[in-house]
Amino acid sequence: MLYFYIIYSKQINKYYVGSTENIDLRIERHNLGTTRFTSQANDWVLAYYETFNSKSEAIKREYEIKRIKSRKYIESLIEKKCQE
Repeated sequence: MLYFYIIYSKQINKYYVGSTENIDLRIERHNLGTTRFTSQANDWVLAYYETFNSKSEAIKREYEIKRIKSRKYIESLIEKKCQE
């Protein structure tokens, strides 16, 4: 199983979009500061995720969201997921 995910930091009020095979380990690494962008904070929490059967599908979804570059769109995804 592969994941496309969105994490959120209240500390810097920002979202980060990524993909991974192990979502728990990846968030832990973000909180340890091993990624340049996410090293700005250490309170990253999972806000949204989708599962995929292949790495290429998860990466495709990641880049799709990154191309949109819209906080409103990201927040609408999170809101829809919460309403399910």
